[in-house]
Amino acid sequence: MIQAKTQSWRKMILVAVGMLYLTALTLAWGQQAMVTPNYKEADLRQIIEAVGEVTQKNFIIDPRVTNAKVTMLSTTPMTPDAFYEAFLSILQVHGYVAITTGDVIKIMPDATARQFAGPLGTSSASGADDIVTQVLQVKNVGAAQLVPILRPLIPQYGHLAAHPGSNMLIISDRKANVNRIVSIIRRIDQSNDEDIEVVRLENASAAEIVRIMTALTQGPRSDGLSVSTSLVADARTNSVLIGGDKSERLRLRALIAHLDTPLEDGGDTQVRYLRYADAEELATKLQQHFTAQLQAASGQTGATPSSDSVSIWADTQTNALIVSAPQKMMRSMMLIVDKLDIRRAQVLVEAIIVEVIADRTAELGITWAVGGTGENSPVGVTNFPDFVPGVVQLGAAAGSGGTVDPTGLIGDGITFGLGRVSDSGVSFAAILSALEGNADTNIISTPSIVTTDNEEATLNVGQEVPFVTGSYSNTGSVGGAVNPFQTIQREQIGVKLTITPQINEGNSLLLEISQEISNIAQSAQGAVDLITNQRIIETTVIVDDGQILVLGGLLEDVMRESEQRVPFLGSIPGIGALFRSRKTDMVKTNLLVFIRPTILRDASQVTIETNSKYNYIRDVLRENSEGGIQLMPGAESFQMPPFEEANRSGKNSEAASEESSDEDGDEDGCVGVDRAPRPKSFLIRRRVTSDPSTPVARYRGRWQSVTAS
Repeated sequence: MIQAKTQSWRKMILVAVGMLYLTALTLAWGQQAMVTPNYKEADLRQIIEAVGEVTQKNFIIDPRVTNAKVTMLSTTPMTPDAFYEAFLSILQVHGYVAITTGDVIKIMPDATARQFAGPLGTSSASGADDIVTQVLQVKNVGAAQLVPILRPLIPQYGHLAAHPGSNMLIISDRKANVNRIVSIIRRIDQSNDEDIEVVRLENASAAEIVRIMTALTQGPRSDGLSVSTSLVADARTNSVLIGGDKSERLRLRALIAHLDTPLEDGGDTQVRYLRYADAEELATKLQQHFTAQLQAASGQTGATPSSDSVSIWADTQTNALIVSAPQKMMRSMMLIVDKLDIRRAQVLVEAIIVEVIADRTAELGITWAVGGTGENSPVGVTNFPDFVPGVVQLGAAAGSGGTVDPTGLIGDGITFGLGRVSDSGVSFAAILSALEGNADTNIISTPSIVTTDNEEATLNVGQEVPFVTGSYSNTGSVGGAVNPFQTIQREQIGVKLTITPQINEGNSLLLEISQEISNIAQSAQGAVDLITNQRIIETTVIVDDGQILVLGGLLEDVMRESEQRVPFLGSIPGIGALFRSRKTDMVKTNLLVFIRPTILRDASQVTIETNSKYNYIRDVLRENSEGGIQLMPGAESFQMPPFEEANRSGKNSEAASEESSDEDGDEDGCVGVDRAPRPKSFLIRRRVTSDPSTPVARYRGRWQSVTAS
């Protein structure tokens, strides 16, 4: 048993020794195969010989291979195969190439390497720097289109060509570069998944969707590539045709689905209630405007315009617009209506017309007649046309016989007569007439009127006065019938104010004013009929809000002196007064027209101005009724209620109407208007009494007011 154990130990020792021997042999062979090449300025031929000794390869050197100097530094040992790869890299650096032909490797310049047979395909090449030829099939991109793109990546000794018939590329270059070129081609040669999709729309317009999507996709891309998507609208089926890359088509389909949603306000027909504008007038203008737009658009595209595409009509009872139009025009139309249906500012125009006329008249004259009783006795008579009646008129009336009415023979003023009539001796008669007349006309008118911006307003206050334009009397031959008549024309006398305001930027106003003042003149001298004074001002002015402006006026002094006399005798001092008649007229006219516009932009300003006028007339009525009603003791006169009470009922009804209109507006989708509560206001009147005698100062206090809220 001991002998068996001894033999077993011997066998184990022998196996271990054998293994150690084999390991030593392997290490010795590995140490002999590893090399560490280091060359400095060595000849290329020497390196070729060293590579041949280490790798046991056979080389044929082309005569064109020069004895170049090579420097190779290595710090780690390398195997013969790695040394050969480094050798191929050295050849590439110096412009040479190693071509394997059987058991021989030919070393020649790389410029002619593509002319020699080499490995076909990268898989048959052993090293990365081996010259290979690769034939590549291109499937989705034109091979000819890739040549100018890949040409800069091929060195001069390489080759790149395309065969359009088979859509193939032929590449000849080192294995590493060929692999790189093939990888680039694979990335470019991707299958095109472009297709045409039809998206049918249910709510939106296909043409409008295409316009929006085209504007979105036609912009320059961030990667610099051209846009490959296209969109076309089919109006007949209201569909959108999408062509392009699959990912782009998916993105566009998502956007179209988001836009193709029903409208909240009921499609292509809407009812719009107007608050301030006139529905009938606005409907006509909008219809003309958008019809012209459709005709212009159809003229550019060559299509026939549809008369039913835009329809606008007005409901006068509710002051509403009923509009049927495409969504694009509907939005544009609603924007226009929002701009036009606004509360326009109003303008209060107050005027003061002051006219003062002073008319002074003075007359003095004598007429006389002297005559004898004999046939040849001289007769002397004076008669002046402006001196009526005179001695001649009285004598003619006395000698006519019959009844004489003395009222037509006695003039105005004082008439003094003196004379003697006898059958013998000298008869004479003299009449002295004197007249002094004063006529003063003072007119102060304060018309006021409120109108909307750019709207003409007329105020006409006056009366119609009859004027005799003709008369006719007929004494009939049958029965002595008389049929007299007169023709009369009535003329309007008073104040007429016509104004058209235009509110400019800021607080200035452009006013077109026509002011007419007419009245009956109280002339100092009688006339055949009434005399009227007429003043007309037509002008256009620019005035600021609240500014007083004088429109114009007339300052006139007229003096007329007339004298009628007998030649030579009327010029004698003293007694010459018996032979002349004198008359003097003096008329002085002062006329001024003032105007003051006030812009009323909101309801609070309207309330303030109305409060002022209301309280003024209320105070006048209260002053006139302080003594009670004559002959009716105990009866109460009419009194106007305070402005706040009179306006309270109006405010309540207006608030109720606003609530109902807001509810209707929310229900019908109309735009609501927020209205702030009106502030309470009162008026403090202040008079300016710098010169109370002037009419302007008396009325200026009415214009200068202080408002508070």
